Amino acid sequence: MAFSTGRDSSDVVSEINITPLVDVMLVLLVTFILTAPLLNNAVRINLPKTSTTTPANPSKTVTVSIDGSNKIFIDKREVEPAALEPELKELVVKDPELALSLQADQGVPYRAVAKVIANIQRSGVTKLSVLTEPGG
Repeated sequence: MAFSTGRDSSDVVSEINITPLVDVMLVLLVTFILTAPLLNNAVRINLPKTSTTTPANPSKTVTVSIDGSNKIFIDKREVEPAALEPELKELVVKDPELALSLQADQGVPYRAVAKVIANIQRSGVTKLSVLTEPGG
């Protein structure tokens, strides 16, 4: 938008008037400030207090570990890599809902960890968790 200054017809002022823009932004800001508290759809309820109970069928978690020298352990008992899958299959037969935790030393190559995970999958274990150190 161009305005003439009145002095000369060739002098044109090409400045943008930001007053309407500021007005619109202030209206939007006030609108958002007023509507933001209404967007919280939380329902306030008081939940009943109960006593803590144990699960009906507590299953034991088996831990498979790989140390820094690539040795494999099932619950602190060393196992040969070839015997890992058959031993896990026996544990799955005893408890079909077997929960397994895998922990590996950070220096163990990914290839060794991937082989152990493949053995765990082939053995029929359906619940697997990988343990790590927090904050690392």
